[in-house]
Amino acid sequence: MTILVTGATGVIGRAVVAQLIEAGVTVRALTRDPAHARLPRKAEVARGDLTDPATLATAFRGADRMFLLALPQTAHQVVAQARESGMRRIVVLSAGAVTFGMDTEFHRPVERAVEESGLEWTHVRPGEFAYNKVALWGPSIRAERAVRYPHPDRLQICPVHEQDVAAVATRALLDDDHVGKAYTFTGPGRITLRDQARAIASAIGESIAFEEVTAEQALRAAREHGGRTRAAAEVMLGFTALYSRPDAPAPPTSVIASADALPTITQIIGQPASTFQQWADDHVADFR
Repeated sequence: MTILVTGATGVIGRAVVAQLIEAGVTVRALTRDPAHARLPRKAEVARGDLTDPATLATAFRGADRMFLLALPQTAHQVVAQARESGMRRIVVLSAGAVTFGMDTEFHRPVERAVEESGLEWTHVRPGEFAYNKVALWGPSIRAERAVRYPHPDRLQICPVHEQDVAAVATRALLDDDHVGKAYTFTGPGRITLRDQARAIASAIGESIAFEEVTAEQALRAAREHGGRTRAAAEVMLGFTALYSRPDAPAPPTSVIASADALPTITQIIGQPASTFQQWADDHVADFR
């Protein structure tokens, strides 16, 4: 059995590649630039680009299952080509926002394309990635040992470790029990933003100051920084800014409910989800 992993050089994709290799499976890792991919030697590296389905024929050839990064613009073409090549199963990296009706234009169209293909499918819908803090807070922590962000004590979320996301996806790729299911999951418990900063401080062994600012101020600073920081902030802080305005409507009840920890990871992989402290300990280099 050969499993094709798209998005193989991303945070989740790399973890899926590593876990599948550890499971003894033949892994084919898709990348636009094999020369700079830095993928494990045991992975077959295939050149291809999801934005250009014409480049995927070689990567699809002989692959039985696929971990699919969501890209709605070409999803139907990619899935059709996968089916024609003999692919049997697709596991979609989706988002918990789909479950709560907040994502109808990005991840859900990809899920629908896969569902309509007639292939076996599973949707993996994680909540907020702990890794978002590398983009959002990494620059200021590395430069100043400081975080500037809104609502340090009011917002409580359940961040999920990318290794746990990959573990759920790996089980769905390998085991038949997960076919036709959509899994929404989170980290193991609520934690405030201030306590997340404290966890990172504990991991790097240095204090980190937390300065409360408005969502608009944090978003403006992130946009000035650019790159991944800007991209992450426009998603995460854009929502915060919307619902923190004095005249804003209350968030949908489904959004409030999504802040609760879900037991899905333990149910699927048979062990507890990683805590935010465990994630921070695994990412010391990103904040030093």
